[in-house]
Parts: sequence; structure tokens; C-alpha cells
Amino acid sequence: MTLRIQVLGPMRAWHDDEPILLGPPAQRTVLGLLVLAGGQPVGLPTLIDTIWGDDPPASAVNVIQTHVKRLRRILEPARAPHSRSELIPYLGDGYHLGVPADQIDILRFRRLLRQAADSRAVEPLSAALALWQGQPFADLPQLAEHPKVRPIVAEHRAALSRLGAALLAAGQAGRAIAAFEEVTAADPLDEAGQAGLVRALAAAGRRAQAFATYHAVRRRLADELGVDPGADLSAAHQDLLDEDVRVNAPTRPSVSTGRPVPAELPADVPGFTGRAYEIDALDRLTGAADPATVMIAVLSGTAGVGKTALATRWAHRVRDRFPDGQLYIDLRGYDPEQPVTPDAALARFLRSLGLPGEQMPADVEERAALYRSLLDRRKVLILLDNAASVDQVRPLLPAAASSVVLVTSRDNLPGLVVRHGARRLDLDVLRTEDALALLARLAGDSVTGDPEAAEELAAHCARLPLALRIAAELVHRRAPATLASVVGELADHRGRLGLLSTGDPHSDIAVVFSWSYRDLPSRVARTFRLLGHHPGTEFDSHAVAALTGGTEAQAREHLDRLTASHLVQRTGDRYGMHDLLRAYARDLALRSGEAGLPRAVLDFYLRAAATAMDLLFPAESGRRPRVPDADAPMPALDEGTALAWLDAERANLVATAVHAVAHGPEWYAVQLAQVLLRYLESGGHYPDAVMLHEHALRAAERLPDRRSAAQLRINLGVLHVQQARYAEAGAELQRAVDLALEVGDTLVRVRALGNLGHLYQWQGRYAESARFLGEVVAVARHSGDRAGEARGLGNLGQVRLRQGRHPEAARDLRAAVAICQDIGDAIGEAYALLFLGHVESSSGRSAEAAQLYERALLVFSGTTELAGRAYALDGLGLVDVLRGDHEQAGTRLGEALSLFRRIGERAGEARVGNSLGEAAAATGRAADARTHHLAALRIAGEIGYRYEQTRAEEGLARLSAAGRYEMPA
Repeated sequence: MTLRIQVLGPMRAWHDDEPILLGPPAQRTVLGLLVLAGGQPVGLPTLIDTIWGDDPPASAVNVIQTHVKRLRRILEPARAPHSRSELIPYLGDGYHLGVPADQIDILRFRRLLRQAADSRAVEPLSAALALWQGQPFADLPQLAEHPKVRPIVAEHRAALSRLGAALLAAGQAGRAIAAFEEVTAADPLDEAGQAGLVRALAAAGRRAQAFATYHAVRRRLADELGVDPGADLSAAHQDLLDEDVRVNAPTRPSVSTGRPVPAELPADVPGFTGRAYEIDALDRLTGAADPATVMIAVLSGTAGVGKTALATRWAHRVRDRFPDGQLYIDLRGYDPEQPVTPDAALARFLRSLGLPGEQMPADVEERAALYRSLLDRRKVLILLDNAASVDQVRPLLPAAASSVVLVTSRDNLPGLVVRHGARRLDLDVLRTEDALALLARLAGDSVTGDPEAAEELAAHCARLPLALRIAAELVHRRAPATLASVVGELADHRGRLGLLSTGDPHSDIAVVFSWSYRDLPSRVARTFRLLGHHPGTEFDSHAVAALTGGTEAQAREHLDRLTASHLVQRTGDRYGMHDLLRAYARDLALRSGEAGLPRAVLDFYLRAAATAMDLLFPAESGRRPRVPDADAPMPALDEGTALAWLDAERANLVATAVHAVAHGPEWYAVQLAQVLLRYLESGGHYPDAVMLHEHALRAAERLPDRRSAAQLRINLGVLHVQQARYAEAGAELQRAVDLALEVGDTLVRVRALGNLGHLYQWQGRYAESARFLGEVVAVARHSGDRAGEARGLGNLGQVRLRQGRHPEAARDLRAAVAICQDIGDAIGEAYALLFLGHVESSSGRSAEAAQLYERALLVFSGTTELAGRAYALDGLGLVDVLRGDHEQAGTRLGEALSLFRRIGERAGEARVGNSLGEAAAATGRAADARTHHLAALRIAGEIGYRYEQTRAEEGLARLSAAGRYEMPA
């Protein structure tokens, strides 16, 4: 048997491929010290000092001898009793480890680094770094900070920097990015690493990210060290400015061309009256813009004055001037708990502009840079509604002079005027004639028949459009009472109410609100009050039923009454509230003793989300937490409506989790994140997923619930993998492993290791991936976790396939299929069938492969798993190429590419790009084939997908080989 020892990461050992249990920490520490000695003897004093420090027990020598005796027995199982140990012989006053250097990872690591003395030697550097599984002796605190370990960490970072430089010199910018990102993640102030990252990003065509990276580190150096960037980093920045770094890929990000031009303006306001002067003023402001700078207009005014209505009316009038679309967002700037943050707003706009979810940058400045790049040379109208501050708006400003930004705010935002040249239009209350015209349009003859009372009513409403609409509805309801009597009633009530506290003298429309509110039946009034506590911007009748404790029919009846009173606004089957009305409702609720969001609402959202997830992903229900039943009426969800419900309620689900972290109960956020992961991940909703998990993780750590914290870190690691952020993914997964070890949860630890194995597969680190996944399968099998065993076997089969070990891959994948059939995991079965198809195809059995792909496609077509469907179509398309049916191959591969672009699956896009290259080459279209392979190479390099990168390189090499092209086996 061959003994192998790993210390780069958790300490492990194997006889061939069988793991060895090395015993307790002190015993492993003895072995670790022998490894660190590099073949030299280690004296007893050194061993004793490391394990016990200054206070060793009297029996220390005997304890060391016992550890060595047990290590010999474990590591040399075939040694005859009482014979001399060749592996750990006693020399002088200590012990020596007699294991060949090539069987100890740290010694192999250093040997490979010596071979890579030439900084351009990519292969030995890659081989050395492939041995790295994390911090040396990660599971042995006594050795993790040992003086001989710290240099190893420094050697690793230096090797990463050398590899990044070598890859960049070799034209492999995508792989260079991954290397430099790992360097800078370990030390954000490493200027050489940051300079390398800037150059690699620029070379990969990601210039916006390169600029953002430079500016981020420049600020960090100034804030933390008080220094400016050094020569290397400054030179990298100057290269960007001078455009000395030439790019082979487009400067704009890869965006799906199938997405529609955004048309996000809210519906125009019915019955809009007046404001002719202000509309003309907006026309003049935007028409007089400097052609060299972006036009920004700020529409400011008090609450309820009609800023949103005017902005929306004007935007609809001029939308034809903006053929590239209209973007809209309500920034909720005056919501005391949940204003929209710039990073969330940027994420929404980037998705609207076609950016796939997995390409979404994590950093707000990177998002802003990407946003500006996407808007370059486009004519887009951007309406930013309800902004509270310049800081909320500034990241959302484009650089392109062809776009126009219209901001509404209660503040006049002088910072936008001074720094960005914004034009300002202050919106006052309606002129008297316009206020009367609006009342006449809404209330009819009763207004026109008594102009004096109508003018007094307009004055009571402070000539604010929101108050005028509410007052007009009250006039209708009081009929046939005269307008004068209604106005007298309002005047009397006005004297008995204080002002709504907004800090604005015009905001005494609380009087009008209260007049309308007191006209409501008591149960409808209670519904209105409780709506002030709802954390979302919109809601449906089921949520309102949970809020009030009534039936869904009662909730709809109450909402219809509130809509008629203009206290809520209806859009389809959903409802919303003006922020002034929400604040007024919340204030009434607090004064009535109805403090906080009722627990029933959280139970409703959690239960409904769990139901939807069970419908969409039934085989994974055992992996999600069990959630409490809810007393509220549930929506009638089925497989056809579950996804639509989750899409409609996603913002509310995240908002309720944020509310729970701030106000309790914190467990709600923890459970909701674990329930929703698969939906958020498969749908590419990465910004929402990350925000939800970060809040949930904060809640778990505060509870404290370390087991859930470990699971949430695993989920964050999965989300980072999906977005090709491998350094962040590895860090989160390693933290999850550590937490699982602390709490003694083997299943959570194995899940973390399984995801590390999945991460390593993407990076082409197949040996390490197979070791981790083998452990996952063994533990899942031992614990009876059949779903975990099937998932582990499926992933292990993929790794075996990548390694060319086809019989073993087929064995693992068939075992996964059998388990999935037993437990009813149709999606898991389909993925295993898909990879079995790849095994058959790679072995030249195209007929068998086609049958497996067809079976997988049949399953995927009945689910929401669009990625699986696309992968099956890709496999069938390649089989068509081998059969000579090139027309059908083109149809299938084209459909697969559209699906991948639609869901933002860049790994799949790279795969189909290579498949299209092979299809084109098979019909003699060498130029098309080269284009497809180059596109696949660019994407695979950017995301670090080693397998498709190699496939693209091999395809290009075949195209260059004397004009002769053969289809790969």
C-alpha cells in the first residue's frame, strides 16, 4: 500500500485511496511535527514543548512514546510485531519520518515550486497549487500558527502571484483573474496582487471591473494606511487610462440579446389634471441639456404633492425619445426601515438591462461601473422615485450623455446640483384652478354647483392631489348631502386633530386622512391600520388575511373598500400604499396598541414558501427545515403556479426576513433562507439570495445557532460558486467545515466538503474533488442519507468522467439513478442520466447516449429546471452531429444556447459554444467554428471553468492542424 499524507488543509492520510483515522489531536500533532521536519529527526524536547508548552506533565515522554507507537500501528499495518519501524524510527533523542517526499503534499509542493523557478512555468505552478486544500493544519490549532507553518502560507501566496503573472503572459486572462483574486482575498492590501488583478481584468475585457478594483484598493490604502498606491499599482491604472492593455473580448459584458428593452414606467395616473407649466418646464430642462454630459432633473416637493404622478405623466409623454428603454425604481427613501440601497437598485437595473444573475458583481462600485458600461451610447430614461439623499442616487447615474435621469424627492438634493449639474424644479401644491378642476373631474356636479364650498374644500386639502382624491371620494360617499355640509364637517374635525409629523407645514393632510379613515367600518379600519406594519411595498389578499386573522374573502372585501377610498392602490390582483398613508396607518396602529407585524404574517409567508418549494423541488424536501403550519388561508398553489407565486412575493419574502432580523423573531430569517435557497439559486436571483443569507447568518450568529450558521455559510458558498467567485466560495465553505467540527455535526460537515468537492471540479482539481466526494458518499451511506448519497455519487461520477475513468463514472452514475428512482428525485435522476449520456458518448456509443439524453430531456421538460433541459439538448445536438444530421443539430444547439442565456448559466453557454464550434467544423465552416470556440474560451476563462477551457483550446488546435479537423471522441 502507498501511504499519502496531506497537511495543506486539514491533516489527512490515506493508504492508496482508503482514508486513515489518525487519532486524537495530540497524536496528529506529533505526526505533523515530523512532516514539518522534512525528513530530519525531531527531538523529544521539541515534541513536548509544542504539545504542552511550559507546563508538561511528568508523564510527557511516555505519552509521546504512546502516540508514536499508535502512529506506527496505524501507518504500518503490515509491519510484524516487535520489528523495527522503517516509517518512524527512533533516532538520537527523537524520531524521524521515513516517508518518500513525493507522498507528502507539502514536500511535493516545495519540489514543484523549485521546478517552477522560471516565472512563466505554468504547469509546475498549477500542479503545486492544486495540492493546496486550505490553511496548513487547519484542524490543528497548535500547528496552524507554528513558526514553520507561517512561511508555507507566504510561499502559497507568492506562488499564486507567479502563476497569475505566468497565465497573463500566456494569454490566459480568465485563469489569471482567479489566481490574483485568491491572492487579494488573503491580503487586500497586497499592491502587487491588486496590480496583477487589474491587468488581468483588463486583458479579459472586464475594464469596468478593473477600474472599480483599482479605486477600491486606492481608498483602502488611504483609509487604513494613509498612503497612495505604489508604482506597480499606479502603472496598472495608467495602462487602463492609456488603453495600452488591448482586449480580445468586447468591453461590454455578455448580455442576452433575447431580453426585451426595459419598459418599467408605472401606469399613467387616471384623471391627471393641471401641471401644464411644470410639464413644459421639464421639457425645457431636458431639451436644454449639455450634449457632453448626462441630463439630471430633480423634481422636489412636499409629501403628497404629486411628484410621482407628474414624473410618470411626463415620462410617458417623452418615452419615444428613449428607444433603448425606460428604467424605474421606487427608492423608498422615506421608509424608516427599508429604503432601497444603491447595490440593490443597481442589481435590479442590471437585470433589467439583460445581465444574467451569475454575472452580477458583489461590490456596489463594480455594479455601478458595469451599469455605466451597459448604458454607454444608449438612450435610456431613468426615473428614480422617492429618493432621500444624494448618496442613494449617485451610484445610479449613467455616464452616457444620451440618457436622462429624473429624480423625485422631498429634499431638493443640492449635492446633485453642485457636483453633477442637475437642474431643479420645485413642485408646489396645485394652483387653485387646477385643484378645482381635479375635484370637478372626480366629484362631478356637486363641486361645479357650489364653487365657494369647492374652493374651501380644496383649501382644507392644502391643494395636495393625494388629499383631493381622498376628499372627492368622501363627497361621493356623503351624497346626497350638500358639498357645504361635508366641508363644514371636515372643518370641525380639523380643529380636533394634530398634524401628521413630517416636518412640513403642508402635511396637515392627516386631517383629510383621518376624515376618510373614520368613515371606514371598524374592521376595515383595523385592516388599514395593520397594513402600516407590512414591510413590503405591495401585497395580495392572502397576505392581508394573515395580517388581519380573517378569511381571504373578507380581506378582498376590505381591500376593495380601501381602494374605493383611495387609501390603497390596486394593480391587477395586488395592492400598495402611498408612503404617507403607510406612515399614517402605522401611527394609528401603534396608538391603538397594535404594535409590530403579527406573527401570523411570518407564518403565512414561510408556510406558503415551503409549500411552493415542495411542489417545485419535492425530492429535496427532507433537506429543508420543517416549518410551522399557518392559521391563515393559503394560496391554492400547484406545480403550474408555485413559481409565479415565488416570483411575485420574492421582494416581500426578503423584506419580512430583514424585518425579522431587526425586530424578531430571528429564527424566521434563518429558516426562510434555507427554504428558499434552491429557488433563488436556480432562478439566478443572486443579489436577493446573498442579501437574505447574510441577514439570516447574522441572525443565526446572534441566537446563537452555530449549526444553522454552518448551513447558511454552505449556502453562501454555493451562491459564490454559481457566480464563479471561487475564492469567496472556498472561504465560506471552509468556515462551514470549521463550524461543523465545533458542533460535532458530521452531516453538515460532509455537506460542506461535498460542495468543496463540487468547487474543485469546476476548477479542474479532480483528484481533490474525488477525495472529498468519496468521503461524502461514505458518510451519507453510513447515516442513511439517501438523497445525499445520490447527490454525492452523481457529482463523483461527473469527476470520474472528467478524469477519463469511464467505467467508474458509469458505476457511480447508475447507482445515483437507482437511488433517485427509489426516493422519487426526478431531477436528480435526470441529471445522472444526462452524465451517463456523456459517458456513453465519450465511449463512442452514440445510440445509447441519445436514449439517455432523451430520457433526461423528457424529465426536465416537465420541470422548472431549464438548465437541465439545455444540457440535454446540447448532448442530443452533439449526437446529431456525429450522425450527420446537421440541421437538427443546429436547431437543438441553438435552443440550448437561448435557454442558457435566458437563465444566465455562463458555464452552459461556454459548453454550447464549444458544441457549436464542433458542429461548424464538422460541416467545413472553419471560420464559424473558430468564432464559437473563441467565445467559449473567453467565457470559460472568465469563470474559471477548466474543462470547457481545455475543450475550446483543443478545438482551436484541431482547426489549426494542417486544415484537417476530426470530431473529438
